[in-house]
Amino acid sequence: MFYTVLRFLVILCLIREIFIGNYHNVFLCLLTLVLFVIPFFIEDKFQVTIPNVLEIIILLFIFSAEILGEIQNFYNIIPNWDTILHTINGFLAAAIGFSLIDILNRTDKVHIALSPIFVALVAFCFSMTVGVIWEFFEYTADSLLSTDMQKDTIINKISSVNLTNTNAFDPKIIKDINKTTIYYGNDTITIPDGYLDIGLIDTMEDLIVNFIGALFFSILGYFYIKHRDKYKGIEHFIPRKKLKS
Repeated sequence: MFYTVLRFLVILCLIREIFIGNYHNVFLCLLTLVLFVIPFFIEDKFQVTIPNVLEIIILLFIFSAEILGEIQNFYNIIPNWDTILHTINGFLAAAIGFSLIDILNRTDKVHIALSPIFVALVAFCFSMTVGVIWEFFEYTADSLLSTDMQKDTIINKISSVNLTNTNAFDPKIIKDINKTTIYYGNDTITIPDGYLDIGLIDTMEDLIVNFIGALFFSILGYFYIKHRDKYKGIEHFIPRKKLKS
């Protein structure tokens, strides 16, 4: 039911963007519909069961990132929208990495019993790797396609060795920046309130909150393996191998 509602909303958005003639958003709508199918494809292809709670979170995450974030501009309208999504992404990626190792760990064909701390560590590393690869994708898109996926930040202080010719290990520190003027060709553009940081702060904040989400789930996963009966609620976030009928 939840999937049907979200898909209906995306289709409505798709029709609207077609009439407007915004084909970039049309592509995002089509991409969202494709991404919606992936959890069901994984369930069928790899014979796993994705818990309803996790499935709803995944679908809502996709909808929030593409439709609300990109098309409805929530990234700029709602403070910390990007931060919230990256935190959830860290949590979800850790859950997926955890389930992959846990399923392998409980398979009769595998004769190696992995410790809970090792499974949790692998889940954490898997999530961080996904986060880093995503930042690679954002950087590549910005460099080759002139997008702005690595969002800019207005700052009032910079330090750089490129601003001094005396000592490469003694950076020049500039504080209280209140305006920046950019000269390009015969034109200029003024940035009020400070200096434009092009993506570094956004990237690091994304990785930090990804770290928090991954660490949070990995700790939960560790206690789940240690005491499965006591922490059964965590099963709502962990895909399971389908039982053979």
